[in-house]
Amino acid sequence: MTTATKKLTLEEYLAYDDGTDNKYELVDGELVAMPPESNKNNRIALYLLAEFLKLIPFYLICYKDTEIVVTGNRTRVRLPDLMVLTEELSAAIGGKRAIITPDMPSPALVVEVVSPGKVNQDRDYRYKRSEYAARGIPEYWIIDPDREQVTVLTLVDGLYEETMFSGSNYIASAIFPDLRSTPAQILAAGQ
Repeated sequence: MTTATKKLTLEEYLAYDDGTDNKYELVDGELVAMPPESNKNNRIALYLLAEFLKLIPFYLICYKDTEIVVTGNRTRVRLPDLMVLTEELSAAIGGKRAIITPDMPSPALVVEVVSPGKVNQDRDYRYKRSEYAARGIPEYWIIDPDREQVTVLTLVDGLYEETMFSGSNYIASAIFPDLRSTPAQILAAGQ
């Protein structure tokens, strides 16, 4: 027997508390539990955090702690591995809950580290790609340990153009033109 579940509104999602430390994304009105990250993915995200700290102030970097409202068939809320805020967005969030609502500016950059499995690959390569483009995020990075590559998506006329980097090729980023990291360095952090 299938039980129909009530679809949550954004307001209901924001008020939701199941009394646990579980993290959720909101996908078309449904809560989707986010499984704990692997140590590999956490180390990769932390490595990038450390690299970004060399280039911008710490308060502009969000590490697995800031939600962003995007659009889909219904409202969706995503929880990226890393985000780089603009000064204007940082001021808009202020001391309130760490969520970027539709009335706020977009972050400058979102980074996702792909977890193993087709569901995770589809989510990061397909769904989030279109959601982040629709949200107007200038740059979206997909770090893929299984494929051993970094995909940098740059927003051009509302759609992402992608450039793939692997091995010892330096990652080219409009947001971080002085970044001197390679996919090999980033992925080695996960070992």
